[in-house]
Amino acid sequence: MAGTFSQIYIQYVFAVKGRENLLKKPWRDEVFKYMAGTIKGKNQKPIIVNGVADHVHVFVGLKPAMCISDLVRDIKNNATNFINDQKFLKRKFAWQEGYGAFSYAHSQIDNVYQYIANQEEHHRKKKFKEEYIDFLEKFEIEYNEKYLFEWLD
Repeated sequence: MAGTFSQIYIQYVFAVKGRENLLKKPWRDEVFKYMAGTIKGKNQKPIIVNGVADHVHVFVGLKPAMCISDLVRDIKNNATNFINDQKFLKRKFAWQEGYGAFSYAHSQIDNVYQYIANQEEHHRKKKFKEEYIDFLEKFEIEYNEKYLFEWLD
């Protein structure tokens, strides 16, 4: 629509099926770059894609015509196909169902970027479950723990 200008900043968080440590370092960055390419291909703005072996954080500038759930569906589907086509694993790769989506103001971009960039260091101190529940509580999102990701302790 002419004369409409906006940018919505969303951080997605999603996990490998079974929370297995399958996103291996030798090829993890290649997958993250592929995810950023998927976002660009959907005419959205990839700010940063990073994560650890069992989950990913994707931070995007989203145009209002793009549905939050459609973009994460496409990111996950395309990344799954890429991982499987490249035969990075000896078996089929898949993501867990669901995701978290958290919105931010323009003034928070640098802080969110740094947080996502430092995932390896961050997860030396905090488990994914603790991190994810912290997000839900910080954003005052009601949840039932039985519907959250499969957790490994």
